[in-house]
Formats: sequence, C-alpha cells, structure tokens
Amino acid sequence: MNNAVKSFVIDTNVFIHKADAILSFRDNEVVIPLGVLEELDKLKTFSDERGRNARHAIRFIDEAAKHGNLNTGVKMENGSILKVAVSYRRSEMADGLTRSKIDNQIIQTALDLQHEGKRVFFVSKDINARVKAQSLGLRAVDYEKQKINISDLYTGYREIDISAETLKDITGIGTVPWKDELYPNEFAVLLTKDSEERVLARYDADAGQLNLVEDLRTAVSGVKPLNMEQRMALDLLLDDSISLVTLVGKAGTGKTLLAVAAGLYHVFHEDIYSRVLVSRPVVPFGKDIGYLPGDKEEKLSHWMQPIFDNLEYILSVHKYPGMRDKAALLDSEKIEIEALTYIRGRSLPKEYIIIDEVQNLSPNEIKTVVSRAGKGTKIILTGDPYQIDSPYLDSNSNGLTYLVEAFKGQDLYGHVLLDKSERSRLAELAAELL
Repeated sequence: MNNAVKSFVIDTNVFIHKADAILSFRDNEVVIPLGVLEELDKLKTFSDERGRNARHAIRFIDEAAKHGNLNTGVKMENGSILKVAVSYRRSEMADGLTRSKIDNQIIQTALDLQHEGKRVFFVSKDINARVKAQSLGLRAVDYEKQKINISDLYTGYREIDISAETLKDITGIGTVPWKDELYPNEFAVLLTKDSEERVLARYDADAGQLNLVEDLRTAVSGVKPLNMEQRMALDLLLDDSISLVTLVGKAGTGKTLLAVAAGLYHVFHEDIYSRVLVSRPVVPFGKDIGYLPGDKEEKLSHWMQPIFDNLEYILSVHKYPGMRDKAALLDSEKIEIEALTYIRGRSLPKEYIIIDEVQNLSPNEIKTVVSRAGKGTKIILTGDPYQIDSPYLDSNSNGLTYLVEAFKGQDLYGHVLLDKSERSRLAELAAELL
C-alpha cells in the first residue's frame, strides 16, 4: 500500500458516537476489527441511542458488503477503502494483552496491521483503550469529528467601546445603526471611556442595528434577573421570533429557573404556546430507568426532581389562578414532564420545550431532539459542558457545544454563556473549587 495512505482502525465506541463515522476518513483505509462487529451485534438490541447507532452502523457495513469483498476492501464513494479484519496475522497477542477481552483483540488487530508496515491509527473514544494502544507503540487518536474547542466556545455577547454620542443615541432613541461584524442576536455590552455605565444591546442583523435591551419593569413568573447575563437570557427567552435558545453555564447560574419561568409566562399570560414540555436525559450511571419501582411517572419523578424544585420555587413567589401547588400545575396539562427517550419520533407543534442537562447528549442525539420541533415551537437547551456523565463525551465533543458552534450566525437562534452563580456563595465556591 502507498505509504501516504493511512489505515484507521475504528473502535466500537466511535460507531456508537456517530454511526456513519466511516465517511469521515476520506481517501484512506478504514479497518473494522471483527471484535467491533461482535460488540455492535450485542448492542443492536438496546432500545437507547447506543442500540440505534449500532443498528445503523451494521446496516451501513452490510450495504458496503454488497459492492465488494470486505476482506480485501470495498471502495467507498468518499475514496476510502473499507475492510473488516477477520483474523489476526500474528499467532500470539502482544505482551500484556489477553485474547479473552474483545478490547484487546481490537487493539491487536491494529498492531498486526502496523506489523505489516502500514501507517496505522487506532481511533477510539475510550481514553483507557487509547492509553493501552499507545503503550504498545500504536498511534492512538480520539475521533475528532464534531469536536469543538471549549475554550473558544461562542459566548453570545461581547464588550464594545463606543463614543459618548453613540451611548446617548441608543439610550435616548433605543437603537443605533451598526456596521461592525456581530452574529445575529449577539449581545453587546456597551462601554465608554468617560463613564462606568454598562448598557446592554442586542444585534438585529436584518436591520443592521443595535437595539437597547431595557431592564424588566416586572418579574417574569416572579423571577427577575440578578445579573447582566441573566438579563440577556430572559431577553432571548421572551422573544418569540427566536426559535432556539441555548443557555450554558455552571451550577446555580439560573439556566433552568429562567427557562421554566419564561415558559410558564408564555403559556399562562400570553397564550402563545399550548404548553411547556420539560425534559432531561436520564443519565445516572447508565441510561435505563427500568430498575426503579412504579410506573413511568413515578420513575421520572426521581430524575426530574431538579425541575420540580424550580417549579416549587416559582409557585412560592408567583401565583397562577387555580394553581396552588406543583400537583395542580401538572394536572392542568399546561406543563408536561417527560423523559427524553419518549420524545423521539414525536412531532411537537406550538410548544415551549425545555431540555435540561443537554451536555449529556451526543451531536447525533441533539439533532434528533431539535428536529422534533413543529411549527410555532420554541426550544431551550440548557447545560454545563464541564459536568458530563456520559463516558464517551467530554466538554469538547458533547452535543451542546457542537450545536452552539453550528447554529451561531442563524437569525432564529440565540445563546448566552452564564458565568456567575446566584444560588449561594457556597454553591459558587463549590463550582469553582471542586
């Protein structure tokens, strides 16, 4: 083989992350060890995203097999050669590897190919597998497709120095023309050299102007913003021309509380949406809630308790007619609490949808969620990219950060990075120090 061609040996978890990952390796050799097929076969019966991606990957490989011999290689449309390694070329496993573990068999396949003189790259989202492979002399890399540098994540706002005259215009008229480059719905914190005043504006890309964001005169469902980032968030949440909002921040910054408060305000006071639908991925130490006792609602109550806490707080500071407590609110059918698993396949028109803890979703899962939006629906996604429970996602590769970078620049989208915790001084210290 041409030494310029690389041989990418793909681990099972890459397919679980992105079922058609094979298409990412153009003009090179892509090798699927037999052990990967065995693991995909075990996973295909699962009802969650892992099972769906396993089935998709198997169908993809089966379709490729119809166009050639996977043992010798099948030419793909993107110029790559797809192979399945059906046997080892060395009679013994490398020192330290036992044949009984499929992970070791997969790594051994990569070692065998490298022994043949090929430029091998072992691709895995499992950190431990990559460390083992590197210790045995392999080049081991993470699957970088759909990966974002979290340190460069779009914040949704920036500080801008302006003249005193411009400041006078926007505070007096409420708007000023703006030609400098900003993203649609990006916020500008306006500053002048001669004043400590900080004025908040939002960019209207269609009109080419900055519009003043005024302080709220009344609370929204009893909730008022406590800092400038929360003002930005509520401005986006209350604007019905924006269909998708992401709120990213550490614990206690008010992401979920603001989203729920705005949703209830829209439904009860403005009758814009038919109801508020609140959901979050069920990712404790696995994705199955089946072991909990009770029916679906009883099971969900354990995972949705943070949502219930926000509802109870709102009802303690703001009274809706006939809604004495959380139970009455839920019985009104104006708000629904649902596990994310059950949203798949539904079409949701004219609803205000809040998905919490979105950092635990893959880019493919986030696509599935957002594509459920029907006509007149608004979706709010909240999460903290530094608090991830999924073993194959991190702050750079999760669906939330991927969506933020993919959607910035779209006129129906708004985003805010909330940095200051308002829950308590203790909560803020915990987020910073632990």
